[in-house]
Parts: sequence; structure tokens; C-alpha cells
Amino acid sequence: MASDSAAPADNFPHKLEIRNLTIRYGNAVALRGVNLAVREHEIFGIIGPANAGKTSLLKAINRMDVFTSGMKVDGEIRFNGRDTSRLKNIYALRSRIGVVFPLPVGLPMTVYDNVALSPRLRGINNKADLDVIVQRCLTRAALWDEVKDRLQALGSLLSGGQQQRLTIARALSQEPDLLMLDEFSIAVDPVTTMRIEDVLKELRQEVTILLVTNLVQQARRLADRTAFFLNGECVEVGVTEDLFTGEVKDQRTRDYVEGRFG
Repeated sequence: MASDSAAPADNFPHKLEIRNLTIRYGNAVALRGVNLAVREHEIFGIIGPANAGKTSLLKAINRMDVFTSGMKVDGEIRFNGRDTSRLKNIYALRSRIGVVFPLPVGLPMTVYDNVALSPRLRGINNKADLDVIVQRCLTRAALWDEVKDRLQALGSLLSGGQQQRLTIARALSQEPDLLMLDEFSIAVDPVTTMRIEDVLKELRQEVTILLVTNLVQQARRLADRTAFFLNGECVEVGVTEDLFTGEVKDQRTRDYVEGRFG
């Protein structure tokens, strides 16, 4: 669990606010009536079994509904205090949000160019500046020492765990306000998973992190607060340790975190 001394105070501003959010794919409802708020510099966990609506929430936050046929989003999502549905430049929004998917998504280019792509798109082309950014992001992703002599090799030649950390480095090169991770450790070995978890604990000082995981103990190790999703409903939100050891509002939460289903 994230230490109390590092946890964001209750009066920290909200980085993300979800108000009465409902998501449909055609006639099928993926999420209904979700309300929650994520504080700045918080690791916010989202747990729940498959088909609970967790990934749909991330897609809505990142405005992937624009690119997903049949996906309809009702309600309000406020990011940095602004209603995302009213933003004219979706790409500007998405540039502030880094996303790490369950499986590594390597671009068909070198390790260096994977990380340098976003800065170049922002107009940074000076090699010395790019070198600094690439080293910083790879270091923050706990990958620099392993690839510093292979920066010109294809990223696809790295191991699975290294590719996932490269994905994190690439997300960090966007200088995001919000980092969303969707089951980042599903294809990563336990040792690499723990390394990435250590990275996330450090990154929370710089960015807000939204962590979707099926591993309840991972949420317990990392998240300041956690939301439990089930069948398209946000059942409960609370301080993470309280969901495991304290009183819960809904017995379904207790049953899930204790492994009785899921």
C-alpha cells in the first residue's frame, strides 16, 4: 500500500472528475451512473473482474469514443477542471494523458526513436535536447541501464518486460498530467512487475496515476484509494487499506478482495 506520508491530502485539487457517467456500445451498457474523483498526485486504483467496465472508463477519459464505432458516452468527465466533451482539440487532451496497455505496444523504430517521437512532434528536434529527454524517460522507467548501449536497436527486439517499460518511457516522454495503466503487468514477469511498481511509486510525485488491475494485491501495494467495479457499476470507492481491513459499504467488495469470486 502507498505510505500515508506520501498520500495526497484530502484537500488536494481534483485532477479528474467523473460525474454520472454511462457508456454504451450499441444497446449494451458497459458502465452506468459512475461518479468518482481522482486527486492530483494520487495513485488511484480500479479493481474488478473482467467485463466490469474498467477499460471502457479509460477509453472514455481518453476520448477514444471518437474512434470507437458504436461507443456512446453520457455524463461528464472533467480533466484539469474542463469538461472533455467540450474540448475542440481532442489531440491536445490526449497529449496530456499517457496510456500503457496490457501488452507492450512497440513502434517499429529504434529504442531511441520510440521515446523521442513525442518530443519531436512537439517541435523538439535538437539532438542534445532529445538525448536528455530520452535518457531521463528511460531512467524513470527503470530501463536506461539495460538499453543505454542499444539505443539504435529496434525496440521490438527487447524482452517483453523491457518493451513494457519502453512503453512507459514513451508515455512519460509526453510529459503527461495523467498516466493511465491498464493491466500493465499481464504479460510481464513478477520481477519486472515489482520494478515497474517501484517506478510508479516514485512517479506519483510528478503525475497522477490511474491504475486498472485485476490483481487486488497490486492495488493494495500501490493505490492510495481504490474503486471496485462490478457489472458496469462503481460499487464502492475508499482508502485502499480500508477496503481490505476496515469496514466496507458493500459486502460484494469484501467478497471480491478476499477472492470469493472474480
